[in-house]
Amino acid sequence: MLSYSQHSSYGFRFKGQHQERVAGLHSIGKEIRTNHSYRWDGLTRGEYGRVVFQYTLSGQGAIQIGNNIYSLKKGEAFFVKLPSDHCYFLPDNSDKWEFVYITVYGEEALQNFEWLTEKYGHLFKMPSHSRPIKHILRMLEITETVGINHSYEASGFAYSFLMELTEYLEYEQQKKGDLPLAVAKAVTFLDTNYTKDISLNDIVAVSGLSKYHFTRLFSNTLNETPIQYLTKIRMERALDLLQHTDQSIEHIARSVGYSSSNYFSKVFKNALKETPSSYRQNKSVMPVDRLFID
Repeated sequence: MLSYSQHSSYGFRFKGQHQERVAGLHSIGKEIRTNHSYRWDGLTRGEYGRVVFQYTLSGQGAIQIGNNIYSLKKGEAFFVKLPSDHCYFLPDNSDKWEFVYITVYGEEALQNFEWLTEKYGHLFKMPSHSRPIKHILRMLEITETVGINHSYEASGFAYSFLMELTEYLEYEQQKKGDLPLAVAKAVTFLDTNYTKDISLNDIVAVSGLSKYHFTRLFSNTLNETPIQYLTKIRMERALDLLQHTDQSIEHIARSVGYSSSNYFSKVFKNALKETPSSYRQNKSVMPVDRLFID
């Protein structure tokens, strides 16, 4: 997962009709609240035609939607429209609530909100390494370091977030929910432990099956071997680090689970047909955020 550690809030007020037609970025932030006076009433706020997505990183918050109150723990999020009958707050039984949030607007954004909440409701649960959360953290990092400088850039970030959320709910969440239990356990293990030195035996142990039955089931289910799946995760993360940080190749290799930078470079070149250094320096090749390899 991208590591953005600061607590900051940013607002955007760019001109541009495309934001109203498609999607605009109103605000984004990472906050930690410890005062029980923290409370936002969705019927009395000044913003209109906005939608808020807020994801709990640690601690516990709460939201009231209509007459029902829901607890919001680590990994849980809400998605609401302004104005509407909701109120989110730091409850009395919690001493802190740390979260990230994004507020967007626009005709397409509102239509997307209505469609998603009608189908999936207002409350979601997703891991911190899921693509919607990684997208918010990346936006925060970009905003803090180089800034978001015009409406087209802001609009692109807003719309991309909505598509990441839609893809997760429509595809990623459903895909993992439909996996055989042994494969689902392995996928979760790989998604959260790819930075470590993992062998096939480690993956097999998590599944609870024999090596033969597990590797056969995994390959038949996902059309790739467990090691190919692990390599894909590592290469996607490596691409992100190469594009958006100045970290050394050796540091990136260790960050994605390789003890040897030479071996990392060999795997990277096999997947992308060029070395990590040449990929970083080659400005004539369009960078990618997601990698499909065979």
